[in-house]
Amino acid sequence: MGHWLQRNIVEPGKLPLLLALTAFVLTFLITRVITRLIRAGKGPFGNVSSGGVHIHHVVPGVVLTVTGGFGAVASGRHGFGSGAFAVVFGIGTGLVLDEFALILHLDDVYWTEAGRKSVEAVVLTAALVGLLLVGFSPFGVDDMSDEELQDRGGVISTVVVNFLFSLAVLAKGKAKMAVFSVFVPFVGLVGLVRVARPGSPWARRFYRRRPRARARAMLRAFHHDRRWARPRRVVGDWLGGKTDAELAQSAERE
Repeated sequence: MGHWLQRNIVEPGKLPLLLALTAFVLTFLITRVITRLIRAGKGPFGNVSSGGVHIHHVVPGVVLTVTGGFGAVASGRHGFGSGAFAVVFGIGTGLVLDEFALILHLDDVYWTEAGRKSVEAVVLTAALVGLLLVGFSPFGVDDMSDEELQDRGGVISTVVVNFLFSLAVLAKGKAKMAVFSVFVPFVGLVGLVRVARPGSPWARRFYRRRPRARARAMLRAFHHDRRWARPRRVVGDWLGGKTDAELAQSAERE
């Protein structure tokens, strides 16, 4: 494990990326735990305010992201400074994307259904950064054999082809499937052969004069959303906490 880490992470200069990703994920998880405790009125934590204005954690997140980003660019890919700034950048990005929905809607929608966009943004970002981290890039690795170059070249070619598939799937309005298709080629093939979601660029371009295709797309989207609504809600509740509406419904039932 140590040899693999040295050869594929440290030697190519990917250690700052690993540190940033780890800090990003941990910051998001810790932040969600703290916000749940504050919401429940438990623990020593509380909201931060100044002059009657609630200071959202996206504010220090922006400061840390800017500081870590410029510091990492100035430090290069090796050395203690690059690793330290990468951690600062990861923490700042975790705080910012945890309130991505607030930035998107310009409203405090943290505990609403619209606030789930923050969780989706964090998951997609972690998946994409993880892809960059585990990619077996030959650049920056010294003394590679012909067999290693061939293996890594094959992996890179596969990732490039999968990425092209994912772009087509993304054009069909299936963002999550597009991300996972980069890792699993079969997912991209399934997304390509199935109809696009209504309102997607693909549907607007190719279904404009095909009413039957538009009808099929709307029907499939309806069944898909209904089928996956509950599992998606369970995962969202586990990662981001229940919305205010869900808590109100639970209280009424009790």
